[in-house]
Amino acid sequence: MRAHYLQHVPFEGIGSMAAYLKDKGHDLSSTRLYEGQVLPDPQSIDFLIVMGGPMGVHDDLQYPWMKKEKDFIRACMDKGKTVLGICLGAQLIAHVLGAKVYKNKCVEIGWFPLTISDETRDTVFKDVFPPGMEVFHWHGDTFDIPESGVSIASSPACTHQGFIIDNRIAGFQFHLETTPESARALIENCGDELDGSAFVQTEKELMADEKKFIRINEVMTTVLERLEKSRA
Repeated sequence: MRAHYLQHVPFEGIGSMAAYLKDKGHDLSSTRLYEGQVLPDPQSIDFLIVMGGPMGVHDDLQYPWMKKEKDFIRACMDKGKTVLGICLGAQLIAHVLGAKVYKNKCVEIGWFPLTISDETRDTVFKDVFPPGMEVFHWHGDTFDIPESGVSIASSPACTHQGFIIDNRIAGFQFHLETTPESARALIENCGDELDGSAFVQTEKELMADEKKFIRINEVMTTVLERLEKSRA
């Protein structure tokens, strides 16, 4: 499988997904949009991963590459590719599909539980997410579920935490790929967002239990396995 990911900032890569994809022997390439790298031909890849970043989907003027990125995401979906978006990546997918993307009612940063939707049981993500599992969050925006999308989960701070369409296009507002190293990079570069509000934890709380990262990375592996099998 030829996997390709879009990276928006130097400090937010694909985390635990890199090891999984390499261990499986998949080709792995990337476009560092912040460096002005050229996007590939959609036909040259099988699986697109769109990562997060501090910018928003409406920031085209500030980030001129964003329009081309949106067109590329649309082309990959139209050509039947498997597409996974994380945080900003999920918002971009939703936006490209015509759903509304907007400021969430509050910033959500830290370890908070998900309520998994009943509809998830009819998708490839059936039994992937343990009930009430805590996941890593770092976002201020959110999205409406795109047309034909199945809602995956919600949290007290954010009604729409994810969606899946046709068992091949998925968007997660939350992070399952985050490792202790990538969490520290987020804190180093975006620590000013730790403002002590209701759903924002402290740096100490974010990094207190490394076992939490292991658990979410295991679920991330299962997500990738399910999406990969859905291609068969």
